[in-house]
Amino acid sequence: MFTPLELFIGQRYTHSRRRNRFISFISFASMLGILLGVTVLITVLSIMNGFEKELRDKILGVVAHVTVSGTNGQLSDWTAKLDGLKAQKHVLGAAPYVQKQVMLTNGNLMRGLVLQGIDPALQGQVSDVNFKMLDGSFSNLAPREYGIVLGVEAAAALGVIPGDKVTVIVPQVQVTPAGILPRLKRFTLVGIYQIGHPEYDGMTGFIELGDASRLFRLGENVGGVRLKLDDMFAAPAIGHKLQATLGKDFEVVDWSEEHGSFFRAVKTERIVMTMILFLVVCVALFNLVASLMMAVNDKESDIAILRTFGMSGQRIMRIFMIQGSIIGVFGTLVGVGLGVWLSLNIDTVIPFLESTFGFKIFSSDVFYISEIPSDMRWENVMWIGIASLIASVLATLYPAWRASQIQPAESLRYE
Repeated sequence: MFTPLELFIGQRYTHSRRRNRFISFISFASMLGILLGVTVLITVLSIMNGFEKELRDKILGVVAHVTVSGTNGQLSDWTAKLDGLKAQKHVLGAAPYVQKQVMLTNGNLMRGLVLQGIDPALQGQVSDVNFKMLDGSFSNLAPREYGIVLGVEAAAALGVIPGDKVTVIVPQVQVTPAGILPRLKRFTLVGIYQIGHPEYDGMTGFIELGDASRLFRLGENVGGVRLKLDDMFAAPAIGHKLQATLGKDFEVVDWSEEHGSFFRAVKTERIVMTMILFLVVCVALFNLVASLMMAVNDKESDIAILRTFGMSGQRIMRIFMIQGSIIGVFGTLVGVGLGVWLSLNIDTVIPFLESTFGFKIFSSDVFYISEIPSDMRWENVMWIGIASLIASVLATLYPAWRASQIQPAESLRYE
């Protein structure tokens, strides 16, 4: 089979035994650097994507995709509005809510948190908090029973278990013959849940919707209506449409506005981490340039002979581009394969390392996410591979150009 001369010589230069073994070592080091850089880049990005997905699922499993409320913090005639919002396109579920900041006490223990009034029959349409129960159930929140469901951290801070009483102090006062006193109400703990996020495990509680309306003196009104969409990433666009439809008397907020800064910070961190890790590949590419420059000096007489036989400078240039590209392509492909394998098997690799060396990377006593998640995305793998291949080819241009500028007469004068 016919093989182009440039490809044949480039391959020979790549895996032939050179007189200068130091050049071979530098070439191997550059290939190993590219391999490790691509592997680490794919693996770390997959882990960061996994952490982002875990946090997003935990947060969006509790909060609604879109929230509709009145501009004065109250929503009247909410039953009709609930039916109207359910009929909107892309809306899967809707549930009313009341939300206020209160203080909970149990003896000498106190805890400030956000108290939410919900309808247990409808809440499951907009959140999956029912599936995180450690004790009790949201169905225990019955009208006029004055039950409360707390996160595991809030319950631990107050030292209560299901069946115990807690006192809710509302930031509203009432005038009595004894003077102006804060409004108090005793509630019975009927459930404990765990989401895996400190904002909800330690700073949020739930009571029945009617009890909340009476507690906060809202009458027949509620705070607003929460919506769940078929595509949470479409929440900003759908929220803008609802705002335009409902008018200025309503306030429409989507999850990206409430928690957008957090996810933007995660995205920025991922971009910065990508740039930092790609520098590992760049360092390996500098090694590749150095090895090719030394190879050009080592093969100067060979280049002169080829030029004497009539080989053009462009063909000489292609020889060394092929030699360097083979190193870059091999390192990139093996790195991509190893990175994909690690990303897909991180749930078995990490436990194996932990059991082998006897340590826990993320202890469940300290971290909310105790397992290292991985969410490998093929578009990330594709762009990393393409960027590494392009950078590898670009790194060969200058050494190959220097090889093409070698003059046969000067090189062979002392041979």
